[in-house]
Amino acid sequence: MSKVRSSLGRGLDALLSSSLNEEKELKINEDLSNLRLDDGKQENVLVKISVDLIQPNPFQPRMTFDPVALEELKKSILLNGLIQPITVRRTPNNQYQLVSGERRLRAFKELGFREIPSYIIKVESDEILLALALIENIQRERLNPIEVAQAYKRLMNECHLTQEEIAEKVGKDRTTVANTLRLLKLPEIVQKALIEEKITMGHARAILSLPNEKLQILAFQKVVDESLSVRKIEKLAKSVNKSGAAALGHQTTRNQNIHINEIEDRIQKVLGTKVICNQKSNGSGELIIHFYSNDELERLLEMIESLNDKIN
Repeated sequence: MSKVRSSLGRGLDALLSSSLNEEKELKINEDLSNLRLDDGKQENVLVKISVDLIQPNPFQPRMTFDPVALEELKKSILLNGLIQPITVRRTPNNQYQLVSGERRLRAFKELGFREIPSYIIKVESDEILLALALIENIQRERLNPIEVAQAYKRLMNECHLTQEEIAEKVGKDRTTVANTLRLLKLPEIVQKALIEEKITMGHARAILSLPNEKLQILAFQKVVDESLSVRKIEKLAKSVNKSGAAALGHQTTRNQNIHINEIEDRIQKVLGTKVICNQKSNGSGELIIHFYSNDELERLLEMIESLNDKIN
């Protein structure tokens, strides 16, 4: 394991160093509009290649593409040209595989450009391609915090890098990497809100300090419903950790908690998936039904429609 990790680390260091040096030289010496077409032979070169010959990166860490940001990028390209080329590697049949720069490639295609400035680099294995794609995207693309956390997790699980090695390669300290990875422990509803920028990293860290998922979801709802600042949710989280759910205005008796748990169990048995029932002191509340794929969502929809047909 350590031998594999060491070899991978050296390969990444060489690739990243080479790419960064070329980028510095490019800004001073190159006019991208005058680049020659790729001759199909060389590597570690800056050339123009056809957008139709570029295959997507199977290790793309970005989960969402903001259409507004993409439109802004297209306008910038039309006004200023492409400032930073994409990076690709050669594949059989005179084609290419994207390493980094999917937003730039999408913008070029939507603008109707047939060729795009590209670095062609040599990547000897899929493992190195994965690590390089993740690290370059973390360093150079505007990933949301959950995308960054997922990228760190893949670097650990699939590339066998430690948190210290990841921190060194992406220019962060180990504590930052560890705290970002912890975001993946948040309930899905909170992760989604973080992706959609409904809450900030500060809110997420405060919510993470709560001891269980139910309290985290309750705190998240309070942040959203009352537009709490980071400072207020941090203070609230400290109160909850000290005195319990009552600090969230969620007072329930032991018998009520048992009753809610029984209801959750019964619904989970019917639906076959995780269910959370949050009830406020006034009797109102919400029912959260979890699903983990499009197929499971379709299954739940069919089940609910079937129940509705029986009632009617």
